[in-house]
Amino acid sequence: MKYLLLLFLLQQLLFSSEIDIHSFEADFQQTITNEKENKLIYEGHLTAMQPKYALWQYKKPMQKSIYINDNRVTIIEPDIEQAIIKRLSGDFDFFTIIKKAKKISEDTYETKFQNVKYEIKIQKNSIISIKYHDELDNSIVITFSNQKENKEIKKQIFTPIIPQDYDIIEG
Repeated sequence: MKYLLLLFLLQQLLFSSEIDIHSFEADFQQTITNEKENKLIYEGHLTAMQPKYALWQYKKPMQKSIYINDNRVTIIEPDIEQAIIKRLSGDFDFFTIIKKAKKISEDTYETKFQNVKYEIKIQKNSIISIKYHDELDNSIVITFSNQKENKEIKKQIFTPIIPQDYDIIEG
């Protein structure tokens, strides 16, 4: 669930008044470091579009796709032939969260949500990285590269296609 929160926080940051873009596409590297300094690194590609669409395509070390389409999230995991479909709670007001983010330096913003502090690095109106600690005190850093803003994106890419033989878990 912590990843879903981050996904929506990023999505709302992209579309807040501070950063004037209506779509965002980038490669990402997500590094999770535990208290013993052991690291787990994920790589993939993110595509996001207003008002509430995102597709996180994890490529390494395993394949996984996370589709966010309005208030619904679908996680497709080919390695285990499974899809998880969840309805997102309407309790979260991410626009308010981002609007409360404070600029703490030339390129750094901070915001806090559900006792988690997020540090967001921005250069030339483009998100460079997001950093936070999860509830297990892991340090998580998502770094973006090859960013493209305001590119036309077809809405259809945010519609998941689940193979018929996959197990479907709805929650």
